[in-house]
Amino acid sequence: MTESQHVEWKESWRDDYLKWICGFANAQGGVLQVGRNDRGKVVGVKDVLRLLEEIPNKVQSALGIIVDVNLRSEDGTEYVEIVVGPYPNPISYKGEFHYRSGSTKQVLRGAELNRFLMRKHGRTWDDVPMPGVRVGDLDGAAFDEFRKLAAASERLPVDVMEESNTGVIEKLNLREGRHLKRAAVLLFHSTPQRFIGEAYVKIGYFRGSELLYQDVIEGNLFTQVDRIVDLLYTKYTRALVSYRGVSRVETFPVPRDAIREAVVNAVIHRDYTRPAPSQIRVYDDRIMLWNPGRLPEGWSLDKLTGNHPSQPHNPVIANAFFRAGLIEAWGRGVQRIMASCKELGSPLPEWRIEPEDGLWVEFPFSARYQAADARAAGKARVPETAQESPEAAQETVQEVPHATQETTQEPRETAQETQETIQEVASTTQETPETARESPEAAQETVQEARETAQEVPEAAQETALEVLKTIQEGVPPAQEAEPTPPTTTAPTSRERILALLKAEPRITRRLLAERIGITPSGVKYHLTKLRKAGIIRHVGPTKAGRWEVLK
Repeated sequence: MTESQHVEWKESWRDDYLKWICGFANAQGGVLQVGRNDRGKVVGVKDVLRLLEEIPNKVQSALGIIVDVNLRSEDGTEYVEIVVGPYPNPISYKGEFHYRSGSTKQVLRGAELNRFLMRKHGRTWDDVPMPGVRVGDLDGAAFDEFRKLAAASERLPVDVMEESNTGVIEKLNLREGRHLKRAAVLLFHSTPQRFIGEAYVKIGYFRGSELLYQDVIEGNLFTQVDRIVDLLYTKYTRALVSYRGVSRVETFPVPRDAIREAVVNAVIHRDYTRPAPSQIRVYDDRIMLWNPGRLPEGWSLDKLTGNHPSQPHNPVIANAFFRAGLIEAWGRGVQRIMASCKELGSPLPEWRIEPEDGLWVEFPFSARYQAADARAAGKARVPETAQESPEAAQETVQEVPHATQETTQEPRETAQETQETIQEVASTTQETPETARESPEAAQETVQEARETAQEVPEAAQETALEVLKTIQEGVPPAQEAEPTPPTTTAPTSRERILALLKAEPRITRRLLAERIGITPSGVKYHLTKLRKAGIIRHVGPTKAGRWEVLK
């Protein structure tokens, strides 16, 4: 027998121990034994009969609660047992709220006290009214997107499409009296960070301890989820390309469904009273998500990763995501993440709880992916995980020819299109549109760039093929017949990733686009030309200092 969440030992009685009784009442209840030392040995207690009469009266007078006080005996030695039940309302002792956590007692203050009081009164943080924000201050586009999602999920009546913004607020229980709740601001305001300072997410790419680049994701929670997932799959990770027959297959290190579920869980379950944003760290071999939150009281990692009921930290926000069809209502988020990873053969994620810090979830990349990614990028060194796994290394060798095929095929297509581009630019220059009249130098630069592309394409293709071939010969045995990788139906094409990056960074250069996506600069130029011809994008301003606009 030891001290625990529900048991505390004291050698003798002092009125100061009313704090421990207060802590038990505010938590899950417990037993205070007077007359037992720190080692658990019964040492007895003086004036037992007096204590049996005085303690219940002192507890009721100081705390306003009722406890059971019993006389117990062990090996002929008597001690006093005080049994405290959990109370639904908050209990204070001399103006302080004590709380039993583990085998210690805490005094609740600040954000912890606010959470405790709200919980005792049946409220949660997102359910509290926020004066100063009206329905007219919210973003109409966010409501429109929610209506489409809710109608498609069939978790709200179809006539939700005809509802006013106020009607949507009422259906989601986002108002109390004349005030909107905090959840309404997070869900539908264009800049909720004006009211809730840490309601954003940071993404960074790290190599060791060095931060290479980062993004800050703001906006309402629906927008945050979409932008985070898009950036992770267009800017922060790279797909390995293979072919199944003539079909192109892109394989990412972590299944998109698993990442989306993890991101949704982070924004729903995080503790918005903590003075820190959620963070996502991307490395060469893993993705890590940190959420400034905590597990429900009494939960452990085993319960989190096993079957458990739905118990969201922010239930009002969770309800809106459920109505939009973005989550299930049965606490199956963690199971869905693991199922997605198993289905595509990715390593299972790992969760870690840090009581004073938050909740981490780590998605490791497979040894196969790391090795293939290193060779496709022209790296000479095989990751240690691949060196430890000869089978993974052999599989990697089988994938490299596919990556080489993609690298060389794209410039060939570019070479065929470049002459068309030169002719079109020349024709456009002869027609002398207003922009050409105003800036003949820009038109001349465009023609010159097109000619340079025609010269660079075959050279780039040849250099890339030689580099990859050299890496194969130096690093591993000759490649065997390639075994096609499983199809990845959710991976975006190079052109889709280019569009996403142009939206996020309108002044991004072709060279940086190539690095982010994993293709050659000439390949990027080819796609940009096709997109401009299709009227999907346009370039505004000088050739080297302008910006891109996505039109469709």
